[in-house]
Amino acid sequence: MLSIGTIVLTVEDITRAGDFWRAALGYVNRSEPSDDWVILDPPDKEHWGAPGASVALSVTGYPQAYPPRIHLDLYADDQAAEIARLLALGAHEVDWDGYPDDADWVVLEDTEGNRFCVVATGPAPA
Repeated sequence: MLSIGTIVLTVEDITRAGDFWRAALGYVNRSEPSDDWVILDPPDKEHWGAPGASVALSVTGYPQAYPPRIHLDLYADDQAAEIARLLALGAHEVDWDGYPDDADWVVLEDTEGNRFCVVATGPAPA
């Protein structure tokens, strides 16, 4: 049986991207980053094969494709607070007109243009 171990995001500035994703997810470096690669793990992950997806950042040298063909969905009990926090960390709102009226997600980009959705998991606002 397969499981997702690591999700790899391509980046141009590994320091900036690493700072963003460590702060966004509370993840930690698995080991010291190189100039073009770092793996970030949940802080309580005991070894690389333990449950819990890791995020790797890779400097590839080729430009980001738009729209990207893959993105992360991040779940949030307090969607508005998490969006505000992520924007303060350097995320950007994506100007997108494809939201349905009952959308429970908001599309953002990290500091490198990698898209992700912040999905509301808590009670619906009144």
